[in-house]
Amino acid sequence: MPAWGWVLIAVAAAAVLALVVWQALARRRTARLQQQFGPEYERTLRSTESKRQAEAQLQAREARRQQLEIRPLTQAARDRYLDSWQAVQAQFVDNPRAAVAAADSLIGNVMVERGYPVEDFDQQADDVSVDHPQVVEHYRQGHRLAQASADGDDSTENLRQAMRHYRALFDELVEPSADEPLARGQNDDVADQPRTRARGRMMR
Repeated sequence: MPAWGWVLIAVAAAAVLALVVWQALARRRTARLQQQFGPEYERTLRSTESKRQAEAQLQAREARRQQLEIRPLTQAARDRYLDSWQAVQAQFVDNPRAAVAAADSLIGNVMVERGYPVEDFDQQADDVSVDHPQVVEHYRQGHRLAQASADGDDSTENLRQAMRHYRALFDELVEPSADEPLARGQNDDVADQPRTRARGRMMR
């Protein structure tokens, strides 16, 4: 076989090897992002034109999150916010709209104290999704319903759902284990009192 034939074979083999390596790395990246973001991975995939674009967005979120100095709440701050949330829940009985607005503001305050930028809601949600992918959609839905209320929607059921959604994120943000990279799960109903030991004070 002439020398150029061997060269072609070597080039083809190198190309095949490069393709195999690239595919393996792509599968590995996909698996990691799916594990990290959970339902947020599927949501991002649905909202973009391609898997590559979705994964690039998620990686960009991770890169931005690494630049943020997210810090845990002190015990005193945690207790203060738990007391404030209890007051917000009590307010819901008499004034649901005001309670939802207060819940929205309270969550913003928690996020600021923990170090999350709050200048833009969509960016807020993206930042939170890296640490709390299981509950970030609650935040979006709660915000949407709160905005509808501010625009004149007085549906008590929608306001109750907004509180439910907000509480899911609130619980994650104030927990001592909120500093873990992945959120643990979702709560069921705004009428239920918080269940973990750090939220026990709200049950009094």
